[in-house]
Amino acid sequence: MIQLDFYGTLVAASLVLLLGRGLVTRVAFLRNYNIPEPVAGGLVVALALLLSRTFDIEVRFDTSLQTPLMLAFFATIGLSADFASLKKGGRVVGVFLLAVAGLLIVQNAMGIGLATLLGLDPLMGLLTGSITLSGGHGTGAAWGTVFSEKYGLASASELAIASATFGLVLGGLIGGPVARLLIKRVQVPGCHTQEAPRLPKGFEQPNKERSITPFSFIETLALIAVSLLVGNLLNGLLQGTALELPTFVCVLFIGVVLRNGLSALGLYQVFEREVSVLGNVSLSLFLAIALMSLKLWDLAALALPIFIILAAQALVMALFAIFVTFRIMGSNYDAAVLAAGHCGFGLGATPTAIANMQAVTQRYGPSQIAFLVVPMVGAFFIDIINVIVIKLYLALPFFAVA
Repeated sequence: MIQLDFYGTLVAASLVLLLGRGLVTRVAFLRNYNIPEPVAGGLVVALALLLSRTFDIEVRFDTSLQTPLMLAFFATIGLSADFASLKKGGRVVGVFLLAVAGLLIVQNAMGIGLATLLGLDPLMGLLTGSITLSGGHGTGAAWGTVFSEKYGLASASELAIASATFGLVLGGLIGGPVARLLIKRVQVPGCHTQEAPRLPKGFEQPNKERSITPFSFIETLALIAVSLLVGNLLNGLLQGTALELPTFVCVLFIGVVLRNGLSALGLYQVFEREVSVLGNVSLSLFLAIALMSLKLWDLAALALPIFIILAAQALVMALFAIFVTFRIMGSNYDAAVLAAGHCGFGLGATPTAIANMQAVTQRYGPSQIAFLVVPMVGAFFIDIINVIVIKLYLALPFFAVA
């Protein structure tokens, strides 16, 4: 067994990103279908590590940096959100929330229905629905414990982690092709018209050059550090209460408060270009570590019926994004980018959604509304709505006697 320490893992993650960049640049298929660079590089490494197990070689990474990177990314999302922009996205956020809630209901109905048809416990269908797909690893692990202890479902936690891993992989793979299909139907802003192209902001084009200085870098780093510190303290205070929220939501909330509080008091204006640079670095490294450390053999161990359910869920996600999300969001370029983002966190997680949208906007151009709406819904609202939907399903009669 090869154990990489903190520094070795950081080097490996950096190489994964360089590998992904090289693959996307040179492989037309990856480029044409807007596959995110961390996803391309991370999956290649994960597959290589899966093959290495046939030679009794196992590589383990130090993933201690993964959570801080994810939290730093959400802190920059919060620091990028000003109330004026949030007001602009009010109606769009509401409409997108309807699409998200609709998908949660569909995912659970699909999971329970297929599990019943395949002769499985309906709880397994619920576990391979919105709990692990829209909820991700954290939500899946939490509900897996509940299903094991309260409902007596064997290996619920293991099934949850494997299902969430499957979703993370597929969420990063289908978003780009879905967007490519939809963009063929719309006019991209600034193309074939006299309209001036929109300038990118925030996370829309991660490779865009942005001027920074050492002192402004330290200022922005301090804001991120404060968001992490206070967000974790807030999360600790809310533990066990009715207001308990995931840590990343608390960190994002503190970022929003810092951004708008300092601005309202006239003390400091957040340097958005630098926030986006640090946010993109955190996002890329987080995804690289998450994907290269995937244990794909856990997916291979999934029973065939469970694999059928998850494959069907991926197909449903793609169809839902094309025929529901895209249409109710306006059937335009922004709607296509939003559909790619919905694929990301409808099967995986918010960082995957952002990476999907970046892969699209990096090629076709900015979509400011998409990068305003998806982080808000993916961080603030989806967990709350998901809990409500899950509890409504658990109130059904056949779960009460499970």
